[in-house]
Amino acid sequence: MTLIRYNPWQEISSLQHQLNRLFDENFAPSRLLEDVTMKVPAAELQETEKAILLKLEVPGIEAKDLDVQVTEEAVYVSGERKSETKTEEKGYTKSEFHYGKFQRVIPLPARIQNTNVTAHIPHFKM
Repeated sequence: MTLIRYNPWQEISSLQHQLNRLFDENFAPSRLLEDVTMKVPAAELQETEKAILLKLEVPGIEAKDLDVQVTEEAVYVSGERKSETKTEEKGYTKSEFHYGKFQRVIPLPARIQNTNVTAHIPHFKM
């Protein structure tokens, strides 16, 4: 009888390859999903001695369609970019704009007093 050394790492590696293949085949993002969902807004976080400043890029979204909740540890942002009514007069042949609901949680670098929070939402369109 020949003895074979058991290597558990080889089995784990094999399992990982099988799982990767399973997810690549069944859960790969499709163009259809990209067209239906809105991209998560980009964020810029800056910490100063007196404040934490957060900028979000939410073009085409009105303030009434944006919900911002602030806790001691994070900022929760959700909203919806509503589709414009398209008519034949406008003559769109292709649109790369993303419409629909989104949400994002931005962890803060330090705990804050969420009773002293201000928001500035400029209202302009180019």
